Order: sequence, then C-alpha cells, then structure tokens
Amino acid sequence: MVGLWRKAPSPCIGICKRPEGGPCVGCGLTKAEKKSFKRRRKKPERKALFRLALERLEAMGKRARFEHVYRRRCAKKERPCPLDKL
Repeated sequence: MVGLWRKAPSPCIGICKRPEGGPCVGCGLTKAEKKSFKRRRKKPERKALFRLALERLEAMGKRARFEHVYRRRCAKKERPCPLDKL
C-alpha cells in the first residue's frame, strides 16, 4: 500500500453544492480545501483533510452516502480506498 494517500482520488464525488459558501454537501469540503487537495501530498495533510470532511458529512447526515460513492470511485480507478485506513 505504498503511496495510498498520495494516489488517493479527490474526495469530490461530483455533486458540488455549497449552501451560502459553506462546505459542499457531496464531499464536505469548502472550495478552498478542495482546491488545495492536489497540493497536499503528504500523508498527514491528506488524512487530516479526509477526517475533516467526514466529520462535516457526519454532522450533515451524508457520510454513509459519501462513503458508498467514494469507495465505488476508488474501485473504478483501481486504487485502494483511503477510508479503510482512517
């Protein structure tokens, strides 16, 4: 699993709806956080971003849907899912 976090697909699942500039209802990230994902190459940085997104999605009641769609996306790209290592 070398490079699991470096090769992780973006948490964006293609919904992209941000009520009043807040976090996206699809991935739980703000616009700035989503843009910074590619620049965050180290494991602790990406892991922290995923944890933050999952916390927000849990609060919105959308975590289960995100995990289902993101795991499917990882499988389609033939990459291990980083959610298994959180």
